[in-house]
Amino acid sequence: MPGSVPTIPGDKAPPQYAEGLRLEVARLLKRHSTSFPGAQPVSFLKKHIIENLEREDYFVCEKSDGIRCLMYFTAVNGAEATYIIDRKNDFYYIQGLHFPLQDDIQKFHTDCLVDGELIIDDMGNGQELMKFLVFDSLVIDGKLLTERTLDKRLGYFRELVYKPYEALCKQFPEEVQYFPFLIEFKNMQVSYALPQLWNEIIPNLKHGTDGLIFTSRLMPYVFGTDEKILKWKPAEENSIDFRLTLHFPIFTDEDDENDSYIDYDAQPTTILSVWCGDKTYKPYGELYLTTEEWDELKALNEPLDERIVECVLDRERNAWRYLRFRDDKPTPNHISIVEKIVMSVKDGVTKQELLDAHLRIRESWKRRNRQEEDARRARERDRERRLTDDSLGVTPSQRVGDKRKLGVDN
Repeated sequence: MPGSVPTIPGDKAPPQYAEGLRLEVARLLKRHSTSFPGAQPVSFLKKHIIENLEREDYFVCEKSDGIRCLMYFTAVNGAEATYIIDRKNDFYYIQGLHFPLQDDIQKFHTDCLVDGELIIDDMGNGQELMKFLVFDSLVIDGKLLTERTLDKRLGYFRELVYKPYEALCKQFPEEVQYFPFLIEFKNMQVSYALPQLWNEIIPNLKHGTDGLIFTSRLMPYVFGTDEKILKWKPAEENSIDFRLTLHFPIFTDEDDENDSYIDYDAQPTTILSVWCGDKTYKPYGELYLTTEEWDELKALNEPLDERIVECVLDRERNAWRYLRFRDDKPTPNHISIVEKIVMSVKDGVTKQELLDAHLRIRESWKRRNRQEEDARRARERDRERRLTDDSLGVTPSQRVGDKRKLGVDN
């Protein structure tokens, strides 16, 4: 279900100042690189059902139709400052937000970095409400969380940041209307709760969705492409971001071969290119546009050449079709990502196949939990036995000898 895509509210930081902020974020993350640190998913393939969802604990949530970004809490000259970081690694200063500490509503958090997306909820009657949906947390109050599990990372944010923020909203409800956007948690479910997600949660959302995101519960946060974050879309909705280049025909006067010019009134050839790293782009195909669709693009009265355009594959025509421009992205998809998405289209998993697998995923999850619980109880029994033996003065060698007499292995 498509929805409105928000525009980031706030003032874009000048290049030199933004570079200083990138260095601050890199320092917090203990990285040498100042590139955008957000994790990026891979496209869902059939193998991921068995190799990932049936073997590991995963959380799943809807993939919102919004803007993926990070939110950075810091201080400037002693004053609270909040920035949104988009995928172009640009920083936008956001006014009107306050994130109080647990024990002091006047004080605020600094050195925090959380992951999420800006979305717009349709409240009806033409009213819209912007929200930042949090789905991960990298740093809280200078404490690096990237090596912790996802539930622990989110737990830190919930207890230290979100609960005081939520209490602030309840204490001053009349002020909430002046916030640039609201903060909420992304609704995450265990990976086998797919029927509930599709039947109960997604139908009641007020913003657009275009798929699912599966995230490993136990794996650390990965900067850049993360093979443990899986993006599922119906095959017909898998999209690719290309760089659009317009090639207009040359008109030559039949009576005068020297009289030629670029015919900007004609419909151009629309070349779609992928990114190959650095500043290298490679033509991948053409964008199929009807005359009416081309006229609609011209009517936008906006620059079209060399923009990032999101496209879907029309399987009947075997042609790429225009979906929307993605000015929030600095580059088109890398050639390696494009190849994986195309593979996902050809090797796509249907909604029904996921639903058919949810009981197997559930049983695998429960079995792992039982095994972990059995192992925990065994460790606890062994600890208690050691404490008892120590209190009775039983030595480790005596303990081993007793086990051998009973025919028990170490």
